[in-house]
Amino acid sequence: KDNADVIDKKLELVGRYTDIMLAWRIWNYRSTAYSTMQYAMFNVMRDVRGLDVDELATLLRDSLRKTDETFVSRDDLAVHQQNRGQLHKVLARITDYITVGSGQASNYIELTNGATVRYEVEHIWANRPERHVGDGLEFSHEADFSRHRNRIGDLLLLPKQFNASYQDDTYAEKRPRYFGQNLLAASLDPRAYEKNPGFLHFVKTSGLPFKAHEQFMAVDVTERGDLYRAIAKQVWNPDNLLAVAEGDA
Repeated sequence: KDNADVIDKKLELVGRYTDIMLAWRIWNYRSTAYSTMQYAMFNVMRDVRGLDVDELATLLRDSLRKTDETFVSRDDLAVHQQNRGQLHKVLARITDYITVGSGQASNYIELTNGATVRYEVEHIWANRPERHVGDGLEFSHEADFSRHRNRIGDLLLLPKQFNASYQDDTYAEKRPRYFGQNLLAASLDPRAYEKNPGFLHFVKTSGLPFKAHEQFMAVDVTERGDLYRAIAKQVWNPDNLLAVAEGDA
């Protein structure tokens, strides 16, 4: 008996709930396959029947709050062969959140290869362990370098042709070129924080720990990972379900 507006709100609430649940599982290296999700999802589907919009929002929000594995439970998310596609979409959502929040048009479809430009996951660090491994450098072993290089804070989305052309360059060579790319990449360069009112207003109002990185060492990879996690917590916030129910989102 729901009218069209109520149906749309309920669909959005369930969609956002599922979106948050999947994002948390990806962040914690948990499977999102049917076999691992069916029991928990069956219980939720059973419990939401017959609820109005406010009741549905509260139940789904409370269900998420009972989840142990969130963005807080892991700070070392890294890319590997099996999750590259998933992290591509996570990075696209993070990048799009910054873009829209800065007053620009959404670029999610483009970032996820729904347009003519093809994007790839780019490592900020080139695969050149000799720049970071050795006496007086950041790592003692190449394996440590490789693990750190694959952490999410070292990743961006860039058009394929740009990625291929300078993926082996040093950070000092890459950083000025990043400035001409999407805002997540551009935010590495100090120029992003000059005469850029939309982005600067977003940084101020969001409270996110953006900063330029003159160099990009191991500590910078960790700091950028913390930034990405802070952005993700805003993108996939369970309290947004209540805002949807109230018509504020």
